[in-house]
Amino acid sequence: MGAGGRTAVHPEGKKSKSDVVKRVPYAKPAFTVGEIKKAIPPHCFQRSVLRSFSYVVYDLIIASLLYYVATSYFHLLPHPLSYLAWPLYWICQGCVLTGVWVIAHECGHHAFSDYQWLDDTVGLILHSALLVPYFSWKYSHRRHHSNTGSLERDEVFVPKKKSGMKWYSKYLSNPPGRAFTLLVQLTLGWPLYLMFNVSGRPYPRFACHYDPYSPIYSDRERAQIFLSDAGIFAVTYGLYRLVAAKGLPWVLCVYGVPLLIVNGFLVLITFLQHTHPSLPHYDSSEWDWLRGALSTVDRDYGILNKVFHNITDTHVAHHLFSTMPHYHAMEATKAIKPILGEYYQFDGTPVFNAMFREVKECMYVEPDEGDKNKGVFWYKNKL
Repeated sequence: MGAGGRTAVHPEGKKSKSDVVKRVPYAKPAFTVGEIKKAIPPHCFQRSVLRSFSYVVYDLIIASLLYYVATSYFHLLPHPLSYLAWPLYWICQGCVLTGVWVIAHECGHHAFSDYQWLDDTVGLILHSALLVPYFSWKYSHRRHHSNTGSLERDEVFVPKKKSGMKWYSKYLSNPPGRAFTLLVQLTLGWPLYLMFNVSGRPYPRFACHYDPYSPIYSDRERAQIFLSDAGIFAVTYGLYRLVAAKGLPWVLCVYGVPLLIVNGFLVLITFLQHTHPSLPHYDSSEWDWLRGALSTVDRDYGILNKVFHNITDTHVAHHLFSTMPHYHAMEATKAIKPILGEYYQFDGTPVFNAMFREVKECMYVEPDEGDKNKGVFWYKNKL
């Protein structure tokens, strides 16, 4: 089943007969969240501390082995081989650390264990190590899950209406311009979002994830934003001491470049999960939580699906039941597909092709001309 549009490869591995975008239904579905949940085996909602920690330990062992090999043996390689070895390390380490990032993300959803204090402790440590303000992002991301698909209240990758397009957009609507857009998005997108709320929802005043008094947060959340900042400060100070001891090039090679790859992957994953020619967005006259949660798409990253703990190919189920552990998400996805029918969206287009296609075809959203459902917006690309 794959009613998500241009499905080049279905989950079963079969190619689609057509490459034509098929819009997903936007009418209120006949099924309810309760009916979807009943289709999922009850054990899928059970969280195991031991099993969750096993993934943390596994990822950290792999990351440590990669670090050990790089720092112990790369300097012994002849120069041509070392030029190949370091990029290979950066890519592998970046992918493994993206998996660590995903586990910290699960902690923010209370999907790691039955104990909120444990989830927050693990999440704070892991995310801070990757320079992510844990509580700051936890709360803004929670609001994203509460308002997915809403043009007014969603938190991230909120599409612009045609009237909101910048004057320079037409100059980027070409292959070099799209390549430049993707380059900026994948390298600077994450820090720009955290610092300046770029691609986020508009707020009445300046919004920043590091500011405890940002309009993103409520009064009861502000103390934890300070704690997030303290975690970032501690790791930054540790990196400063490491630079003093080992030198900036060493720190960049061992930690900095893999972190850039982590940041690029998390932006790419989020972008492709919520940006697709078949996906509707809604204004306040049409939006409801279930239709918004279904306005997401599962993607196929090949072997990286496992490295990323299946956040890539089980995202629809994740939006419906975000406290479900990742290790049950594949089983849950298979269980809910018959209930969701055409509301389930999967696109197996190779990721490299998909990101260029989406940045080309999903420039802004507008209702269809002549459509009576003026609160339903679709991606367009004609400026």
